[in-house]
Amino acid sequence: MNRRVLLASAAICAVLAGVLPASAQEFVARIGHLESDQQPRHQGLEMVAELVSERTDGAVEFQLFPAGQLGQAREMNEGTQLGLMEGTVSPAAFLAGFNPAVSILDVPFLYPADREQANALRTGPFGQAVLDSFAPLGLKAIAIWPNGRKSITSNEDIAALENFAGQSFRVMDSQVLIEQFNAVGASAIALPFGELYTALQTGVVDGQENALDTIATMKYQEVQDYLLISEHGANEDIVMFNQGWWDSLPAEYQTVIVEAFEEVRPEVEALKEAAQETALAAIRESDITIYELDDAQRAAFRETMYGPARDAYLAGAGDAGQAIVDTYEAEYAAVVGE
Repeated sequence: MNRRVLLASAAICAVLAGVLPASAQEFVARIGHLESDQQPRHQGLEMVAELVSERTDGAVEFQLFPAGQLGQAREMNEGTQLGLMEGTVSPAAFLAGFNPAVSILDVPFLYPADREQANALRTGPFGQAVLDSFAPLGLKAIAIWPNGRKSITSNEDIAALENFAGQSFRVMDSQVLIEQFNAVGASAIALPFGELYTALQTGVVDGQENALDTIATMKYQEVQDYLLISEHGANEDIVMFNQGWWDSLPAEYQTVIVEAFEEVRPEVEALKEAAQETALAAIRESDITIYELDDAQRAAFRETMYGPARDAYLAGAGDAGQAIVDTYEAEYAAVVGE
């Protein structure tokens, strides 16, 4: 175990030792995540915690630690893996270095625009294949929760596919995301999130991709001229538990937990969709020019971007990735009727 992991472990243990009371519950899961207690992820976790307590007659208790109280994403992922905490809800985009197979969720236009079709993929064989990819890491991944979809802003016109050629966009450090922009003749630069506003303002990059609520919160509309509501990228959360803790549960409690997360998922999605609408209303108050992909444009973008991004994913995910892609493409064809 390297020094960084030891330090992260010590930090998590110190926090838990300082805040956790003695508990009479039979099974306690300390669950950490990054969002504030006012955001959809935490609100959904509160709903799940109530259902689980009620349906196990109080035998299972979820203790929730929002806003990075137990560390950053990597610390919580490793803490859950090592059993220093029992669970975490982590953005899939933060898990690529931990589990390359999950980067399939970075591929653009992975989901159809239709939310019901998207959920059929999320909760069907494809979604299960993604969840199963965590098993070798000592983690029990039990659910994928939607956390919004990305759109694109730029200081150059992005009304049509051909406008992207020659532009530069900030992305997270992901070869999949880099290739999605290369596919349309643009370049992509991995920059820290905290540097993005200034990079847009000073022209280090022309544009960026993020969910509408992130765009509004970070006020990118102040330093960008164009917004394309593309919904090309899915922001997905992975719900994970320590495998040893999970195995200690009676089978009926495991079922209760899985069913509670699935039951609450639509409410989390509705909360996130409402946040997107509120964000869009705030963005419209600026001078930014707004476009939205129609069905024909969406199909053209997907045809151009999906293949190169998928191939970049396969280059990093190997045979495990190929199996997931095969499952996905078969399921996608069945769901959308292709």
